[in-house]
Amino acid sequence: MLPFRSEIRNSPSQPTIKIFLSDESLDAQIKKHLKHFKEIEEIEIRQSVEQNRANENLTVFLKDDVDVVKMKTSIDSSLWWYFEQD
Repeated sequence: MLPFRSEIRNSPSQPTIKIFLSDESLDAQIKKHLKHFKEIEEIEIRQSVEQNRANENLTVFLKDDVDVVKMKTSIDSSLWWYFEQD
């Protein structure tokens, strides 16, 4: 099982990236790890309502005019590095 999965969500107000962790006990640590990105406006730990998903997810809100696809790639790379260090 992979340690995480991320998805782009294009909401009408603001594109977001949702991160689903295999180990939800790491939510707060991963939130802290991602705060170094200057393109991120806010990160929230939210309850998931989707079926067949983790109970929680990290919802990453990006600042205006940030390329969501490039940001997802950067976040994924950072998370792979994080889990390889573990």
